[in-house]
Amino acid sequence: MKNYKKILITGLLTILLFNISKKTFAHCEIPCGIYEDTIRIELIKEHIITIEKSMKMIHELSQEDTPNYNQIVRWVMNKEEHATKLQDIVSQYFLHQRIKPVDPENTEMYEKYIDRLTLLHELLVYSMKAKQTTDLDYINKLNKAILAFEESYFHTHQH
Repeated sequence: MKNYKKILITGLLTILLFNISKKTFAHCEIPCGIYEDTIRIELIKEHIITIEKSMKMIHELSQEDTPNYNQIVRWVMNKEEHATKLQDIVSQYFLHQRIKPVDPENTEMYEKYIDRLTLLHELLVYSMKAKQTTDLDYINKLNKAILAFEESYFHTHQH
C-alpha cells in the first residue's frame, strides 16, 4: 500500500509540475511590458531544428530491419510537442501580444501588419503540416517563414 501511495503522489507531482511549467512558458497578458522578442525568435528556430531532427530520426528508425517502434513513437511525440510549442509562441506571444491591429488608412503600416500576419500564419500552417507528416520540405518552409518574419519584424519594429 505504501508503494501505491508513493507512485500516486509522484505521478500527481509530475502532472502538477508539467502543468506549471507549461503555463509559465507562455508570456503573460497583463500586460507586464516585459518582452524579449529575439529570444522568442530563437526559440522558434530551436523548435524547427528539433522538429527536423525528429523527422530524420523517424525516417532512420523506420528503415531498420527491425524498427524500434518505441523509439519511433517517442520521436513522433517529440516532433508533435515542439511543433505545438512553436505554434504557442506564434499565437500566444506574437499574435496575442506583439502584433497590434493597424488602421487600414495608414497604408504603409497596414501593409507591414498584413505581411507579418501572413508570415505568422504560414508558421502556424507549416508547423501543423510538420505534425501530420515527416516531409522535410516543411522544415524548409518553416525556416524560410521565420527568417522572413524576423526581417519584417525587426526591420521597423520599435523595441
